[in-house]
Amino acid sequence: MRLAILTAGAMLAFATNSLLARLALAPALIDPLAYSGIRLVAGALVLGLILYLRRKGAGLGLAGPLIAGSWMEALSLLLYAVSFSAAYVLVPAEPGALILFACVQLGMLAWAVHRGDRPALLEWAGMAIAFGALLYLVSPGLVAPPLPGAILMAVAGLSWAVYCLLGRASQAPLADSAGNFLRAAPIGVLLIVAGLLRARPVLEGAAYALASGALASGLGYIVWYSALPQLSRTRAAFVQLTVPALAAVGGHILLQEAMTLRLVIAMAGILGGVAIALAASQWRRSPLPHPLKSRQRRRF
Repeated sequence: MRLAILTAGAMLAFATNSLLARLALAPALIDPLAYSGIRLVAGALVLGLILYLRRKGAGLGLAGPLIAGSWMEALSLLLYAVSFSAAYVLVPAEPGALILFACVQLGMLAWAVHRGDRPALLEWAGMAIAFGALLYLVSPGLVAPPLPGAILMAVAGLSWAVYCLLGRASQAPLADSAGNFLRAAPIGVLLIVAGLLRARPVLEGAAYALASGALASGLGYIVWYSALPQLSRTRAAFVQLTVPALAAVGGHILLQEAMTLRLVIAMAGILGGVAIALAASQWRRSPLPHPLKSRQRRRF
């Protein structure tokens, strides 16, 4: 029950990130650069404070590195945050979340292939279905999301895939996450200044950015990393496929965004294709008893 609650809470937080960004950026309540900067700085403050309190409660004080993580992870986090905000100026919440998480999963699968993993035919078929559905979603048409926004969201998804790949061997996820946000925070301050020079934000827009950084990102990542050690890599990937659906429902209810037939078809194709590829990958890696050895055991 605890694992289910943690996982559901994390997925809701990830979907909320898309909704908050769209609420702030679609009506131009805040500049996307300022939104990204506030999100990074707020996330750094919350994660840093929680890390300090946890270390203090455990009697560790300043044990361990003051700033964990790595500069490469911080750079991928920064690229994700900026492209994510810029994309949501143009792209509605539902297709935005769909493109984002499709590119995350496809990027990680592509990296596995690059590193020597040889997918089975069913895995290739799943990836082809997902990629074809993604192309269908962004292909020219009256209801397709703007191509520049779709490209920016794809960059955000691939950047997040890089961030996940770099951090998957982390032995201290909270410390590394806090360190990566802290490393990105100085650039976040510069982004806030640049955004303020471009446009004066509305208080509501700044509040959405603070909520995204402190709650949906900062606390959401803590909840997710609390659940992640208890999930297999395939199950973790599967549950993330619920985020676009949650964002679609939230966007339809809260933002009055249209649920088009193109979006429904693309969502079914992308989520179904990735699910097929992940399931086939899990099946291929599962240790199966050799048929001959099984028959020999039964004889005795």
